[in-house]
Amino acid sequence: MSTAGEMEPLTSGASNRIIPILKTLRTPLIFIQSVILYILILLFPRRRQFRTDVAAVDGAASEPQSPAKTARRKSLWRLEEEDTLRRRSLAEGLNMGLETEDGEIQYRWNTSLFFGVRRNALFSRSWLPATGELKGILIIIHGLNEHSGRYAQFAKQLISCNFGVYAMDWIGHGGSDGLHGYVPSLDHVVADTGAFLEKIKSENPGVPCFLFGHSTGGAVVLKAASHPRIEGMLEGVVLTSPALRVKPAHPIVGAIAPLFSLVAPKLQFKGANKKGIPVSRDPAALLAKYSDPLVYTGPIRARTGHEILRISSYLMRNFKSVTVPFFVLHGTADKVTDPLASQDFYNEASSTFKDIKLYEGFLHDLLFEPEREEIGQDIINWMEKRLGTIAENIDHIW
Repeated sequence: MSTAGEMEPLTSGASNRIIPILKTLRTPLIFIQSVILYILILLFPRRRQFRTDVAAVDGAASEPQSPAKTARRKSLWRLEEEDTLRRRSLAEGLNMGLETEDGEIQYRWNTSLFFGVRRNALFSRSWLPATGELKGILIIIHGLNEHSGRYAQFAKQLISCNFGVYAMDWIGHGGSDGLHGYVPSLDHVVADTGAFLEKIKSENPGVPCFLFGHSTGGAVVLKAASHPRIEGMLEGVVLTSPALRVKPAHPIVGAIAPLFSLVAPKLQFKGANKKGIPVSRDPAALLAKYSDPLVYTGPIRARTGHEILRISSYLMRNFKSVTVPFFVLHGTADKVTDPLASQDFYNEASSTFKDIKLYEGFLHDLLFEPEREEIGQDIINWMEKRLGTIAENIDHIW
């Protein structure tokens, strides 16, 4: 089992455990944060340029903008929009064709845009069997910095068992709107997940639905399912390597993150990220991930990091209130998120239908490990077991 000393910061998921002392020293830390920020502003080189950048990128300045500032801000917006269109073109161009060995395609797949709660255009995918009645639908919410197209092989496995699959790229990820790798609010992602689920339920009335979340996506799914309205639409949730107990890459990052998330939310903490952290024992899977232009590998941004810490803190305080049926899977050698946190979640959650499986020696991206087929089958078996339990309960009622 991984220990705190073995944990490393993340690129593709959340980091690990919050330092408990931050909670008990909250008031002194606010003062310390203010002092640190003041010193940084005084010592920051080219601070005039820094202030201009903050105003141009985030609209923080309240006074009328000079023509130069306005032009710079428009230029940044234009660059962001161009990058979004480039990523969307790449996302649409991905080959999601999952042919059988004899070349036959036994399913239907599609891409489309879904407009989230803040009217952002979010890129989505679907894979459905060509014939036959659906057993259920699995909705995939990917992890931080990746995208839905990475789960095509898992979708193929699900389709072969008559499960339909839908997936959505978060804001700032894959083919969706937003600055690449930037998440202004994970609460917005939670709300978008709920709205996406509602849309799929309306298009597939009577079909049982499950939510799947990986890493930070697992935290998003769990928070979404904590809302009674969302829980009522689900038969259960599946969480792989969920980000449930998070700490910053360095204590100073945690101390200043709340302030920087407000005054310079898109600022990148270069020390808070390492490119190419081992997340799979399969070298080919690692190469594919870190060479994928739709996977964000840059330094984490201030607001994004703060949002991860915030949602993790919320979930940690509310383990006991979780009642949704769930299956949590985690590798014991995961250096990205904490398998001990998954075990604590399983022990404390109030759900009456819950399961956990820890894979000895496995790393973070479970569905990209050499044993991915076995892990996928474990997920399918759990969903079928859950549906069987529901059918038995209905039979008992009648």
